[in-house]
Amino acid sequence: MKITKIEISHHRLPLDPPFRASWDTRPRTQFDAVITRVETDEGLVGIASGDMMVGFAGHEHLFIGQDPMAIERHYRVINNINFHYGRCWPLDLALWDLAGKITGQPVWRLIGGLNSKVRAYASSGTLRNPTEMAELAQRFLAQGFQAMKVRFHRGDWKDDIKALEAVRKAVGDQLTLMVDCNQGWRMSWDTATPWTLKDAVQVARELERLNVYWMEEPLHRGDHKGMAELRQMVDVRIAGGEMTRELYEFRMLIENRALDILQPDAALVGGITGLRRVAMLAAEHNTTFTPHTWTNGMGVVANAHLTAGLTDGLFLEFPFDPPEWSLERRDFMMAETFKVSSDGWIQLSDMPGLGYELDEEMLKKTRIG
Repeated sequence: MKITKIEISHHRLPLDPPFRASWDTRPRTQFDAVITRVETDEGLVGIASGDMMVGFAGHEHLFIGQDPMAIERHYRVINNINFHYGRCWPLDLALWDLAGKITGQPVWRLIGGLNSKVRAYASSGTLRNPTEMAELAQRFLAQGFQAMKVRFHRGDWKDDIKALEAVRKAVGDQLTLMVDCNQGWRMSWDTATPWTLKDAVQVARELERLNVYWMEEPLHRGDHKGMAELRQMVDVRIAGGEMTRELYEFRMLIENRALDILQPDAALVGGITGLRRVAMLAAEHNTTFTPHTWTNGMGVVANAHLTAGLTDGLFLEFPFDPPEWSLERRDFMMAETFKVSSDGWIQLSDMPGLGYELDEEMLKKTRIG
């Protein structure tokens, strides 16, 4: 069997009302998605989505005519493209989807088969006022979620604490709470400086008081020493790594004991092939591996297979903050939205590959290139 074609298509869903992401100072009036398809001479097609595949055009010939099951070979080529041009890791995910279809196995089983499910945490994305945040938490609890992530970035962290206090008061200890401080990186137009170590310590003390499970991205992504010092100074777990670009940086984060929780996203860095290395290294160093995943439903599915199949995954991020970030918006390219069960778990099927199908009619309507 040989790879005969790689097709990249671009799609755009208008958002009205807009999505006001906590990490973005500009309201989002559209949501872009890129679909990557890898076709073979026997008619099988691997499909994935996630990052924008910037920089891939012109490299198709490096894969055409190759054995689709030579995944380690393909990983090396994608990694070279990552160094020279851009992040094209959805191609790795599409190759795993294809490998599952070739072998008749779900990806979670192919990469380890440890589990077929992982517990989800509801990941909010907007900066609602304290009353609205409390109501959102109660809805998540009623829907079966056992954990929730609260976003910070209101300008003054004391205002963020007020929202967190309202959530804790509303749900008591019925929800495990995480906090994303949004200090690790910025959008291109956002020039605000990140917190200092002492800023982060002040916030961490408040999070400890409110029994927060982890504190995500409290410092700039490159401040490994600061994160290691913060870990020693506070009891709340320190999480990060969602936008780290290179696998060796994850090795440094692990070896330097900078994080308790490691959060790489297979749709943004390393793919499944690269991140299974990171997951195993994290396990050897007693560091928790639980991917970030905020691209679309197809990206969530890929990270779920990785986490379930290879780890004892504590939680997996489930982007969900209706109405601004509904499953229908997040998963507009999918034939069916990707849901959690009534008890807050993601249950993966035995379908070959990653187990999803595309909504071809919606893709036709939204195609822009």
